[in-house]
Amino acid sequence: MSGAKSTALTQLVAAVVLFGSLSVNAAQAAQLSAGVAKVDITNVEAGPVNDRLWVKALVIKGGPVTAVIISVDAVAIGEIGHIKNDYLPKVRARIEKELEIPPTSVLVNASHCHGVVCSDVDERTVQAVKLATQNMVPVRVGAGRGHEDRVSENRRLKLKNGKELDVRHAYSLPADAEVAEIGPIDPDIGILRLDRTDGRTLAVVYQFACHPIQGVPNKGNTADMTGFASQVIEDNLSDGTIALFLQGCGGDINPVTYKDVNTPRNAEPLGNMLGLSTLKALRKIASRDDARMTVINETLTLPRADLAERIASLEAEQIKQLQSLKGTSLNLKTFLPLIVKYKLDEEFPSYYSHKYLLEKQLGRDDLSKLDEENRRNLQQYIGNIHTMEQLTRTQTNLALLKMHQAQNVKAGKRTIDVEVVGLRIGDFTLVTFPGELTVRIGLGIKQRSPHKLTFVSGYTNGYIYYSPTAEQLLNVGGAQEDSDCILAPEWQALFEARVANILKKL
Repeated sequence: MSGAKSTALTQLVAAVVLFGSLSVNAAQAAQLSAGVAKVDITNVEAGPVNDRLWVKALVIKGGPVTAVIISVDAVAIGEIGHIKNDYLPKVRARIEKELEIPPTSVLVNASHCHGVVCSDVDERTVQAVKLATQNMVPVRVGAGRGHEDRVSENRRLKLKNGKELDVRHAYSLPADAEVAEIGPIDPDIGILRLDRTDGRTLAVVYQFACHPIQGVPNKGNTADMTGFASQVIEDNLSDGTIALFLQGCGGDINPVTYKDVNTPRNAEPLGNMLGLSTLKALRKIASRDDARMTVINETLTLPRADLAERIASLEAEQIKQLQSLKGTSLNLKTFLPLIVKYKLDEEFPSYYSHKYLLEKQLGRDDLSKLDEENRRNLQQYIGNIHTMEQLTRTQTNLALLKMHQAQNVKAGKRTIDVEVVGLRIGDFTLVTFPGELTVRIGLGIKQRSPHKLTFVSGYTNGYIYYSPTAEQLLNVGGAQEDSDCILAPEWQALFEARVANILKKL
């Protein structure tokens, strides 16, 4: 081989080796790193503690992009419950000042459990984020979905007259014969797993749609079913693994058998099932080097509702219900034994059959006349009970409508600005909203998304009450979601259009 050819070959080999080295270095530089931590936020002064409440922080860094995912065992990020409205700006300001992470990169989701958190929850949240940043390690990521359809039910009941009601403890339910159908649930468990390079799992982010409001038999402070689910996941993975729960579109989704009065209400079995279903799905999700990460935080302006007409309509309905009450000679003391007798034996309720036969033989009908009168009084009393139950729903929803009308008037403007976040980590895609989104919102967005693994979380970066569909908002004062809402029906189309645009960017 000539000297010139040998020199050229040597240069080519060196170039290939250099290119390969640069490629490996670029891949290593592009690898995601992450840290995770959790801090106890249980208010031990609020009464007996059944299980602990946590704030958990996951910090992920990929190149110039850093994302912070914070999950809080609380009912909401501000507005209601024990976390104040200044919590989010205070937490973000300190994270920006002390860690140089911009507020738009910080995502805070409330599980919506109704546990009581400590008063310094903001301080402990910052502490969790700091601890997470101190433990950053290279990670591989994986994404997928699990399935769980045994722990939740849609709480909206569509009646045969076209109206919709809610399954709530604040409401008496309608007669079973009046119910025509119920709405859907979302059985998907959205999963993001982050593994250390040695294969040990660092963190699991899992997302599901359901109100975690089942409670526990001893009535103690609890993180509810999602707290139990997280414990199951953490106990069955690598030492130190932290599971972060993100609430989905659970606005109209209850834990199953939420109104059961025959057995103690217990969130632990439901949480165990959710946790085990998440673990089952995790076994099928392989992590890999994947440096794709994008955070998009946009402000969306939505119209506030003018609820005056709805309030007037419901007040008219309330008057109509009151006027339908009828006088009856019965009260609770006389009604209960009578209804038992007349249900036990419809033919001979007042005495044994032989006395009825004797009266018939003698041409008398005293007992039959008594039965007619008693049955008439029973029907009137039962009718009044049903009207009373309707009034409890009307009164509860009317109070919600009046409260939100006052809030919207006090705001001094006809719109409200909210955050919509789009987050992509590998194949895991998430969009968020601060309201209690009903399940049909999430199902529709997922169906239309260009990404296979898309999940939608409400209860994030603030709280603006319920966010039902435009169609559900036509159900005047019938269900909590329709009444406990500050938004005009047009909000849905505006939100879904913005989400579609964000998903394209991701």
